[in-house]
Amino acid sequence: MPIVEITLVSGRSAQELRAMISAVTSAVSETVAAPVSAIRVIIREVPSTHFAAGDVTIAERKHSVPVT
Repeated sequence: MPIVEITLVSGRSAQELRAMISAVTSAVSETVAAPVSAIRVIIREVPSTHFAAGDVTIAERKHSVPVT
C-alpha cells in the first residue's frame, strides 16, 4: 500500500488540493502498478510562519522588499 505524504504551506483551495490528490494518485498507480484503492495521500498544511528555508520563513519572504 503506497503512502504519499505531502507538506505544503497553507493557502490553497479545496479544489486545488483535491486536484493534486487525484494527480498524485494517478501517478502512483501508473508508475508502481498499485490499485487506486490501495493508495493513501496525506496532505499536511503548515502556516507560512512555520516553514523556512535558509533561516527565512515563507511569510518573511513574501513580505520582504527586494534589494535593487
